[in-house]
Formats: sequence, C-alpha cells, structure tokens
Amino acid sequence: MAIPQLEPHQRTQDTRRRVLEIAGYMKRDDGEDAAAHPHVRHAASGQAVDRFLALLQDRLPLWLRILHDLSNLIGKGNVNDNLLPIARAGIDYYADVHSAQLPAFTSPRVTVRFREAQRDAELGPMSEIQPLADYLAAEQRAGRVRADVDPVGSARLFLAGCFRRAYDELFSGAGAGPSRDDCAEEIVRELRLTPAAPPGCQGITDHLS
Repeated sequence: MAIPQLEPHQRTQDTRRRVLEIAGYMKRDDGEDAAAHPHVRHAASGQAVDRFLALLQDRLPLWLRILHDLSNLIGKGNVNDNLLPIARAGIDYYADVHSAQLPAFTSPRVTVRFREAQRDAELGPMSEIQPLADYLAAEQRAGRVRADVDPVGSARLFLAGCFRRAYDELFSGAGAGPSRDDCAEEIVRELRLTPAAPPGCQGITDHLS
C-alpha cells in the first residue's frame, strides 16, 4: 500500500510518525536483545542508531515533501529546470543521512531489523521513487518528456545519481569530483528526458540557453 495522498503538512507529519514507528520497533528489539544477551555491549551501536533515526526523522519528511511538491510544477516552466533543485536537494539529503547511517549499521542484525521496520512503515525506496516517477509521467502525458522515457526507471536513475555523488563525497572527499551543483546539472542533463528541439529551432534554443 502506498503512502496516502495527504496535504503537505499532513504528509510531513505522517512521515515523521512512520519514522517514530521504526524507532519504536528498533528500541523494542534492542531491549529484547539486551535481556537475552546481557553480556553483549549495545550502548555504542544503540547511540549511533538513535542519532541516525533522529536525523532521519528531521530530514526524510522534508525530502519527501520536496519530491511530492513536484506535482505543483506539472506543465510549468522547463522540466530540466524544475528537476535541477531536486537533484541538488537529493545530494544534500543523502550526504547528511548516510554520514549518520554508516556507524549505525555495523551488524547484520541491526540492518535486518531496520529493513523490516522500514517495510512495515511503508518508507522503502518507492516512497522516494514514486512521486518523482509520477511527475515525469504527468509531464510525459503533456508532451514535455520524451515518449520513450520510462518514468519509474528514470526516477531510479535520477536518485541513484544523487546517492552516488553523496557516496563519493563521503568516502573520497568533496574535492574528489564535480561540485554538488555541477553534479546535479549532470544528473538532470544526461537523463535526456525532454524532447529534442524541432529542426530549425536548435539555433534559437542554443541562444536562449
């Protein structure tokens, strides 16, 4: 079941509630693990998980709201221009979240528990992919995205590009590749979502760009 259609404020609150459900699930299992294995130290990993979940509760609702707000831009402006700030926001989101995620997921047990909780809370990958795919599909129906574009596949690639830039920065440093702004432009441009300019209009397009 997909996340229900809600007003922006309601959607933000709903996402926060779902993250709290994940945190509650993780905490409950931590308590059970501590009771079953009192000789194992959980404090350090537990604190890292708490920090990650606190950051997720702050960042994820805003990120999903940015994605859902694309629906307000259907048929307006330029598709690539509409997507550019989304790509930049995605890089920022993944960079923030994954810096806290790495120290939290230090054991397979924690990873599996989080995966289960995320699935139960319906905050898996499609919660990010679907609103972006819906926007691309709507623009496609309006003739502003190429007819041969797969909206879901393109949404996956778009988010994967944002994720990869954040990953590279985390492990190799901010100077290891193009800037976040330049990378955002590359992600949007190289997906080649918009129709080519008709013959005879290319010069006008180049002049305006």
